[in-house]
Amino acid sequence: MRDYSITKKTGEWYDTHVTDSYGNKYQNYFEFAHEANDWIYYVWSKEDWFNSVNSQELLYSAIQQCKEIDNKSNRRTIL
Repeated sequence: MRDYSITKKTGEWYDTHVTDSYGNKYQNYFEFAHEANDWIYYVWSKEDWFNSVNSQELLYSAIQQCKEIDNKSNRRTIL
C-alpha cells in the first residue's frame, strides 16, 4: 500500500509524507523538491522484503499454495 505526498506552502519547505508497503508512515521536510523525491525512493528501497526475499521463491510459494487450495476444493489441476 505505497503512497506519498509532497506539498509546499509559500515560504515553507516541502512537507513530504510517505507510506511503505507495510503501511508504515514517515514524514520529513526538504528545501528542494528533488530531495523530497529522492527520500521517497530511499524509504521504499529500504523495505526488508525487497532486499532479503528472492522474488522467484515468492512466486513458487504462491503457485504451490494455489495448487493446494485447488486440491482441497477438488478443482482440476491446471499446472
